[in-house]
Amino acid sequence: MWFKNIPGQRIVWVANREEPLQASDSDAILKIGGDGNLIIIDGNQNIIWSTNISVQSNKTTVVLTDKGEFILKDSISGTSLWDSFNYPCDTLLLGMNIGYNTRSGVKLVLSSWQTENDPSPGKFAIGLSVDMPPQIFTWTNYSRPYWRGGPWDGGNFLGVPDDEKGYASDIKVIVNKQQESAFFSFNNFNVFDIIIMVLKPSGILNMVEWLEDLNAWHVFWEAPANPCDVYGTCGPYSVCDMGKSPVCDCLRGFVPKSTDEWVRGNWTGGYVRRTKLLCEISASGNVTKGFESDNFLQLREMKLLDHYTYFYDYEAQSCKEWCLNNCSCAAYAYPDGIKCMIWISELMDVQQFPYDGVDLFLRVAYSELGNRRNRVNDLTPAVRSQNSEDTSTDNLLEEQQLPTLLDFAKLAIATDNFREINKIGAGGFGPVYKGKLEDGQLVAVKILSSHSGQGIEEFKNEILLISKLQHRNLVRVLAYCVHGQEKLLVYEYMANRSLDTLLFGIARGLLYLHRDSCLRVIHRDLKASNVLLDDEMNPKISDFGLARTFQVTQELVNTNRIAGTFGYMSLEYAMGGLFSEKSNVYSFGVLILEIVSGKKTTNFMTMKIISTFSAWKLQTESKELDLMDKSILDSDSSATVLRCIHIGLLCVQDHAVDRPSMPSVVLMLSSEMDLPQPKQPTFIFQRWLNSDTQSQISKAQSVNDITVSVAEGR
Repeated sequence: MWFKNIPGQRIVWVANREEPLQASDSDAILKIGGDGNLIIIDGNQNIIWSTNISVQSNKTTVVLTDKGEFILKDSISGTSLWDSFNYPCDTLLLGMNIGYNTRSGVKLVLSSWQTENDPSPGKFAIGLSVDMPPQIFTWTNYSRPYWRGGPWDGGNFLGVPDDEKGYASDIKVIVNKQQESAFFSFNNFNVFDIIIMVLKPSGILNMVEWLEDLNAWHVFWEAPANPCDVYGTCGPYSVCDMGKSPVCDCLRGFVPKSTDEWVRGNWTGGYVRRTKLLCEISASGNVTKGFESDNFLQLREMKLLDHYTYFYDYEAQSCKEWCLNNCSCAAYAYPDGIKCMIWISELMDVQQFPYDGVDLFLRVAYSELGNRRNRVNDLTPAVRSQNSEDTSTDNLLEEQQLPTLLDFAKLAIATDNFREINKIGAGGFGPVYKGKLEDGQLVAVKILSSHSGQGIEEFKNEILLISKLQHRNLVRVLAYCVHGQEKLLVYEYMANRSLDTLLFGIARGLLYLHRDSCLRVIHRDLKASNVLLDDEMNPKISDFGLARTFQVTQELVNTNRIAGTFGYMSLEYAMGGLFSEKSNVYSFGVLILEIVSGKKTTNFMTMKIISTFSAWKLQTESKELDLMDKSILDSDSSATVLRCIHIGLLCVQDHAVDRPSMPSVVLMLSSEMDLPQPKQPTFIFQRWLNSDTQSQISKAQSVNDITVSVAEGR
């Protein structure tokens, strides 16, 4: 079975995958047999597959629905006798279920193909575990966990971070405790959307959508997505954190079971307690006066562990007391929608999430707690600035458990008192210095001066937002400091400064912000100086002070405060305060044309008339190479440059609806697909440029192209 109007014959269901026909057997047919069953027979009239059900009447019919459901029906009563949705293969379609009913013995799972070209059952399967609440798992050989999505809390799976609950709006899980059943399926998508879930032969679970405008499939989510997602990467009593190196570390109060193995990078052996619990000492009769009671260390933003016991009727205090009074209890949690969860076996598959995790209360000996005032997240302890005067900022960020706070004196030492020789840049909001922390880590320290124009709201926005975003093409904020009226941000150091010769990678970063991140983000100030390059020349998008988040269902936002750099602003944003994902696409197009031409975008008029119209006119005359910077003009690069110019012109079209989406842009850059022709610029902006508003722009525009205007949105 495949999609009728989609090229490439994307197969979604195979009837006889266990007994495939031979390639030479061209006489095989599918038909209804004499007993009313649907059968496949080969050229020798041998039945190689059958629905194999008991049919009271041989008067049956078969129907293929628009959902892809293949149904055998009694032609007299219309009763469904057999349904392909009850026999899933590797693909979950809208309306299909995977799950179980223990009373009836039903268990539905997706199973991978053996290879990309062999539909016989492979070694991976995905389904719901027989737990309450159920978890979603990928297994190898149908039994050994490979990936775990965590328990269902009634709204989403607690092992799949999603700060905006975006993916959860697309799925539903129906749990019936009395019937001892649970089933997972898709919700109804937009009628124009084609979205499927596919389990690949490699064990990777993909969510895939069909992009009609590009005539191509796009993978917008997958799992496992990193080593920490693979079940048990770090062994029992350990935590996996992709933000650290190495990714595996012991939980507080535990030490490696084998130091030699741990040093060699083999963490699967796990960890053991460093200090016995008081209840363990009491049981042996060795307790003496002076021992303090065991207690709980609160770990935030965690992926909840496997092998739990669940008490739905316990309140939070009762849950804590039950765990404290049972020496076998190693941890408990109390997530919304589930209530009391306890762990009495070894702690497996623990992961530190950057966002959208759950509080886990780990039982440790009193001596392991120490005297820290803030025990909230021992994995990333913060050092508060001794000179901090903005307690509101500190309190907010402490509650969010985001970047480490650093003392101003340490940053002064790291940058040699902010010497001019260490100055590596000067943005609109302040200078940037290269620094070296005590542990040898190179960082970039940006000072947001009190006269910069970036206030406390933009400061909070950048820290809170970028801390929730994790992508190889986004610059990470490592720490922050408030010193008097000065606000400082500490970034990972990018050895190659600002972007001026590299393009690819930025598009993937924008795609992550638009579709794949925990938040749906519009950057609003994408330009060459806000894209940095690391040692391997990988581009990373930075400066999220002006960024804004959308809800998953939002397409367009109106603002009465237009901020950013006019040369990179889309027309609808600069004139009307309307911004969307297509605003970022526009800025990306300007960036492409700027890089190809070697001409810096200095103001709104220059960009519109020179970059956009000239590039469009040259393309219509097949003279695009006249636009190209002569320093990069050679026969080997000309084809790539022509394609980049074409993509850039598609991105800077006047009307947002005409611009491609970022998934489309990524595919355009990474493939040889045919490209549509960009529309001619309409110059509807010229009257506006000659109005009084233009004089306001000229006055507001700063020397470094960062502009905050007073224009009012519609």
